[in-house]
Amino acid sequence: MVSEREMFEVFGPTTLSPVDWNFFDHRRSIAACLVQATYILEADREEKREGDQALAPPWWKFFNFRLRQLLIDDADNSIFGAIYEHPQNSSNIPRFVIAFRGTITKGDAVSRDIQLDVNYLQNCLHRSTRTEIATRAVKNMVSSAGTSNIWLTGHSLGSAIAMVVGKKIKLEMGVLLESFLFNPPFMSAPIERIKDKNVKHGIRIAASVITAGLAIANQARQPQLQHQARSDDSFNNLSAWMPHLFVNPHDDICSEYIGYFEHRKKMEDIGVGSIEKLATQHSLGGLLRSALGKGTVSEPPVHLLPSANLIVNRSHTPDFKFAHGIHQWWIPNLDLQHKKYRYAS
Repeated sequence: MVSEREMFEVFGPTTLSPVDWNFFDHRRSIAACLVQATYILEADREEKREGDQALAPPWWKFFNFRLRQLLIDDADNSIFGAIYEHPQNSSNIPRFVIAFRGTITKGDAVSRDIQLDVNYLQNCLHRSTRTEIATRAVKNMVSSAGTSNIWLTGHSLGSAIAMVVGKKIKLEMGVLLESFLFNPPFMSAPIERIKDKNVKHGIRIAASVITAGLAIANQARQPQLQHQARSDDSFNNLSAWMPHLFVNPHDDICSEYIGYFEHRKKMEDIGVGSIEKLATQHSLGGLLRSALGKGTVSEPPVHLLPSANLIVNRSHTPDFKFAHGIHQWWIPNLDLQHKKYRYAS
């Protein structure tokens, strides 16, 4: 069954021609379209649409890309990612874009995608074979093609995978990949939904104090573990990587990134930045599980970042489906709020 949203000539940014590669809005739109292409590649596979019947190719061909490689999940053979190549050799045009789709809600890939969503909530997405395949593919691309003209992009679950990969590439290879992460999930209660700013700020302060206290207590309770020092080092080492995070305040899956970064600045302003420096590296949920004897804090949470270019879509949002959708990010004339947050150790 064909959806209009899969048809580039109906739903894609057909007016985006010619492309101005120096214009960030064009770069954002193209990155989002290549993620959409990856979604449709899997839909084409499931619907057995091939050749002229396939709907995915226009989503990359319109921007003069070609499909270089498919990334296949070894558990269900679904297409979860793709590598696109641009023929033009220019400093402002990416030679390669690696894109990861998010969770599909119907079709053959549903059960595997939901399993990975659960892995994410349990902070073990990085140990999944899908993430391993993605990391290996990106490392191979960086090793063979260089580093300056590679983009990393993804949506929802795909942005979480891209975030894991981007961190690994920085920590293990010292490479900073330009990354476009759409609606990246944040493991937290949706505090951003609270209307009263004072109440919201008070809850965040309390959470920071509790998180920092539990982190210190956990370190004292498990002195044989040196994970705290390793966590601090890796967080500091990641600070130079500044991925572009695209969030919608009406999307409870990703909206807490707004408060995560804003709160860090507010804590510095009121003179308790040292508490937040510790709290910002830890997940309260993970620390509570450890305190209750239900696990140890051996690895930093996937979703936490030291630095980012946060882009918030303040445009009219009719419902959650729109707020979490990839399609919002190629709509022209969006009301976007940009703010860069750089972590200082």
